[in-house]
Amino acid sequence: MSRIGIQPIPIPNGVTVEFQDSNVMVKGPQGSLSWKLPSFIRVATENSAVSISRISEDKQAKSMHGTARSLIASMVEGVHKGFTKELEIQGTGFRAQLQGQKLTLQIGFSHNIEFQAPEGITLQVPNETRIVVSGAGKQLVGQVAARIRSFNVAEPYKGKGIRYKGEHVRRKAGKTVA
Repeated sequence: MSRIGIQPIPIPNGVTVEFQDSNVMVKGPQGSLSWKLPSFIRVATENSAVSISRISEDKQAKSMHGTARSLIASMVEGVHKGFTKELEIQGTGFRAQLQGQKLTLQIGFSHNIEFQAPEGITLQVPNETRIVVSGAGKQLVGQVAARIRSFNVAEPYKGKGIRYKGEHVRRKAGKTVA
């Protein structure tokens, strides 16, 4: 039995969970999310909690039992509180600016890099060296943060580039003149 899959998911106030056909739809103050359930997973609501069960005992159903529970729990948390990722920009002359939902990055190239935030994602630039990515979908927030980071990943010699807040970039020694 899946230790994670059998745990019920509490539904906070202001969040609704609906099931139609094989879709789970979660709505809350931060937005709404939906996910298509696998055919061998069943979901039920009881006493303001969601419980997940599996129909069969084959390998695929067992492996998806805990995964389905984790994905639905992330959806409930996302529409209730939301998820955020913070990025830091380090380097002389490196900076970010925000015009609407369009992020403009000056990160050492001969041209500026422009990034349009997808629907459901909110970008904030509290100062020119910090970017905050927030939204209801955990996967989408992580994917957008990774995409912005990939424009110029922090390099190991001088540490210049874009990194997650708190990420440690292991520094290498440069060449020495003999």
